[in-house]
Amino acid sequence: MPDETNIVTKVVVISLESAKERRARFSSRALDAGMDWQYLPAYTQLHPALSYIESDAIAFKGRPLRQGELGCYSSHYAAWESLIEGEADQYIVMEDDIIVDWAFVRKISKVDLDALGIGYLRLYCQLPVNNAAFMRAFIDQSRSIVELFGFASGTQAYVVTKATARKLMAHCKNVRAPIDNELDRSWSHGIPNLTVFPFPVMEESVPSGIGVDRYEKISVPTFVRARIFLNRKRTRWQIRGLRLSHAVKRLLGCAPAVNYLNLQSQKLAYTNKNK
Repeated sequence: MPDETNIVTKVVVISLESAKERRARFSSRALDAGMDWQYLPAYTQLHPALSYIESDAIAFKGRPLRQGELGCYSSHYAAWESLIEGEADQYIVMEDDIIVDWAFVRKISKVDLDALGIGYLRLYCQLPVNNAAFMRAFIDQSRSIVELFGFASGTQAYVVTKATARKLMAHCKNVRAPIDNELDRSWSHGIPNLTVFPFPVMEESVPSGIGVDRYEKISVPTFVRARIFLNRKRTRWQIRGLRLSHAVKRLLGCAPAVNYLNLQSQKLAYTNKNK
């Protein structure tokens, strides 16, 4: 039972204007969406508001970012920019290589995530990482929200609120890593990395639009390898610290997983009582 509000949610689908086949497949599957959505032209180069220094990326990520990664990063940054400048309260951001459970998306579009203390909510991730229950029975009895600790990867679909978009834009000005890696770094930007599970979105089995050249090995000077090593060690300890902090809070009873449907029932009962 979604929390019926006057929340304004907009669905945008990041897609290259030249990706005719992808767009045709997505549009065909979205015929029964039951809600408005629109394509957001994807970037193929760096957004003018962003800064990218290759040596910083190599030290941080271990390699330079490829053109497709810079375009992907810029496309999501542009989506947040559009959200801030527009009338919507939150965006459901999608990429064009996914299969969508539109019935669930329609429900989540009616939920005021800010009111639940959620600013960023993934609808899919690519890798299993350490996690903990954050909210049970989210909209449907069989779904939960879990918090992720680590690099779960993927920006195929997520919901972001206007307030959180502002925080992300400020944090992501300097491009050092792919956009999904940057979003995963909750220990750095302070925005919990949450996802709905089971996922209401599935990634289509198609070649990546970013390309595979990012997996090629590069030659790195010894002093740069030392910086890479230290950055990776620091990141591992930051992830461990995040997990330990959450474990302590759970042990002390400070981070219980609430039941969304129970919350909504209590809210409805309170509303009816005070009519």
